Amino acid sequence: MAAASQRIAEVGSTQAAPFVAADVGGTHARVGLVRQIAAGSAAVTVERYDKYVCADFPNLGVLLRQFLESIGDVPVRRVAIACAGVAVGDALVNANLPWAVSLAEIRHEIGVDDVALVNDFEAVACATHYLRASESVLLPGDADAAAGGPTLIVGPGTGLGAAVRIPGRHHPIVLATEAGQAALAPGNELEVEILRLLMRQSGHVSNESALSGPGLVQLYTALCTIRRVQPTLRVPAAITEAALSAHDALATEALNLFCAWLGSVVGDLALSCGARGGVHLAGGILPHIRQFLLHSNFSARFLAKGVMRPVLERIPVSLIDHGQLGVIGAACWLLDAREESG
Repeated sequence: MAAASQRIAEVGSTQAAPFVAADVGGTHARVGLVRQIAAGSAAVTVERYDKYVCADFPNLGVLLRQFLESIGDVPVRRVAIACAGVAVGDALVNANLPWAVSLAEIRHEIGVDDVALVNDFEAVACATHYLRASESVLLPGDADAAAGGPTLIVGPGTGLGAAVRIPGRHHPIVLATEAGQAALAPGNELEVEILRLLMRQSGHVSNESALSGPGLVQLYTALCTIRRVQPTLRVPAAITEAALSAHDALATEALNLFCAWLGSVVGDLALSCGARGGVHLAGGILPHIRQFLLHSNFSARFLAKGVMRPVLERIPVSLIDHGQLGVIGAACWLLDAREESG
């Protein structure tokens, strides 16, 4: 896929001061040096982009400091961070990061006072307004009707993220959600049995307990228990690799179950938010299983909502390659927020 900056920028860089935007997930952090294309515009171009493994760093401040040191003498006065979770005061509530996040500690570590935090899928939702991303259509829906309604952006990675983009007069309003923490609902007897197994581990089984990287491992392990087979695969990448290469029947069954159950949850979310503008699937997992997803039961389960099936048939669903979207989105969100404040 072409770099996100190539899809955004149709003009050369301007004299606007560059700033740093980061997309921080449970496994990787993507950090970019970005520059506003033109005054009054939330579109940006990415001038430098690096990807880090979060577990390699003792905290987010040290990670960002390494990026700042790598760009040399470029003056940076603003940092926008897109991160999974909810900001409560100075701290971030999140179960998927390897360390706690404190804005005060980050400001102290990197020597930059202007540091802002946004939910990661809120940032991705902002980016989809400005980008024409590479897409694979799962369901065509009604493209003519899609432009005027809310758009759902959802996807599994280390957790399950979701946000809603609502059309606005000047730029969209983006609603961050914690849909990944909502209770997981089974759709058939096998899923009921798996839910029972998951409930032995926790009184609250969330959507991301099954529909995330760690969730895929839980699904595979539960299937092994049900089938009375000893599990041999321990990490999400091993399960997806075994399924995509058809080397392990239980891995294939687990990935099929993952895609189908995801379709059911996404259908519920689309109905809940009235996503007439369409559904964009993002996250770190789905681009790697693109062809598998296209031929899975995702679409069938997305549509299987009883009398609401004709409504869902009109909603286009597409898969977008995540790439630099989080970095772009954090930057766009920051520029939009500054425009609103003044």
